[in-house]
Amino acid sequence: MMGTVMSILPLAADLPDPDLAQFGQDPWWVILLKAVLIFLVLVLLTLFNIWFERRVVARMQHRVGPNVHGPFGLLQSLADGVKLALKEDIIPKAADKVVFLLAPVIAVVPAFVTWAVIPFGPEVNFFGHQTPLQLTDMPVAVLFMLAIASIGIYGIVLGGWSSGSTYSLLGGLRSSAQMISYEVAMGLALVAVFLYAGSMSTSEIVAAQDDLWFGLILLPSFVIYVISMVGETNRAPFDLPEAEGELVGGFHTEYSSLKFALFFLAEYINLATVSAIATTLFLGGWAAPWGIENVWEGANSGYWPVLWFFGKVFCFIFLFVWLRGSLPRMRYDQFMALGWKVLIPVSLAWIVAVATIRVISLEGNIDRTYLVAAIAVLLVLTVGLMFVGEKETEEEPAEVREEPHDAFAGGYPVPPMPAGGAVRGAAAPLTFAHSPGGRTTVTAAAEENPDHE
Repeated sequence: MMGTVMSILPLAADLPDPDLAQFGQDPWWVILLKAVLIFLVLVLLTLFNIWFERRVVARMQHRVGPNVHGPFGLLQSLADGVKLALKEDIIPKAADKVVFLLAPVIAVVPAFVTWAVIPFGPEVNFFGHQTPLQLTDMPVAVLFMLAIASIGIYGIVLGGWSSGSTYSLLGGLRSSAQMISYEVAMGLALVAVFLYAGSMSTSEIVAAQDDLWFGLILLPSFVIYVISMVGETNRAPFDLPEAEGELVGGFHTEYSSLKFALFFLAEYINLATVSAIATTLFLGGWAAPWGIENVWEGANSGYWPVLWFFGKVFCFIFLFVWLRGSLPRMRYDQFMALGWKVLIPVSLAWIVAVATIRVISLEGNIDRTYLVAAIAVLLVLTVGLMFVGEKETEEEPAEVREEPHDAFAGGYPVPPMPAGGAVRGAAAPLTFAHSPGGRTTVTAAAEENPDHE
């Protein structure tokens, strides 16, 4: 198996291969300035995404949305941030104070660190110094992103556990199970990208998509990743850790003020992070869309690629908002079954298919057209079988025997249900013998007011 993998990886030798030696050669002030710019861009992007989501959802629901603070309401997110900072900071008495304070920091720091290996553009003149529009890169940059993103789960779990609240603990457990489950499918979806690009470096993967984006030739991987990234970020319709009807508010129920703002910031930065990863690995990264480079030769030079990169990222962010405004929340068992019974098996089958195609392409013993057709048929059959639900056995309703109801059988005074079922509307008036010569009628309103005569 190892020999097969090693024979697949050199397939990208003919593709553009940027030299990773250009990274790590920048002076300290360039590295510091890049880090500060990435931090500022992410903070401003978070403020914009909150405003953008509220405006788009309002438009979908025939409302206006924020339009008072600043032009088009753009300062509404800033006003909400200031309001959160000025709120009272409460720490529950039963909370583990140290862990309770560290949990938001553990959640938000990995969200920023992941952007260190995201390429924004090619090599440019940066204040008189030639440097790539990327903080750094490494041969295993994609694995670095997945590893750093996994650390954020600890912040959510510890935040729920340290709150000393049952609802927060359940929300943290839900979130950890959900994020771990969908990280498996997400990681498997990226294996096909590694096989085609021959590298795990983000800059080399972008260069490998010079002719054709991986989102087209690896469409099943792209679809699986898009579904997984929605589940990974706990966004609707997969926002089960924050199900208000079941868990009040989720893992951050007991948080307030700036600590709650850090969790909020981590969620929206992760939203942009998974969108940037999808753009880099499947949509050509900072490369201009098709046709633009043929019309305009300078489309992929200078700082223009930053525009193409964020344009693709905003398309994914709009997809997040669209899903939130359109789909209802799934049941937890359905959500976990989708991850373990559908996405992961399809990912494994697709990886085997991609590896087989790449090996046969090297050896050239079998016609590739027939091979692709056969694998496509198998994938269609696999997906079709996934949608065939299990037949539920319909049991005939058993005869209900009327037995005397003991209201105190379980130790609690539970009144019996009325004979005709639940009463709808106002309760029927009750009549009591008040005196030997007459009767008194008591209505529901009179029961609520004991002084009524």
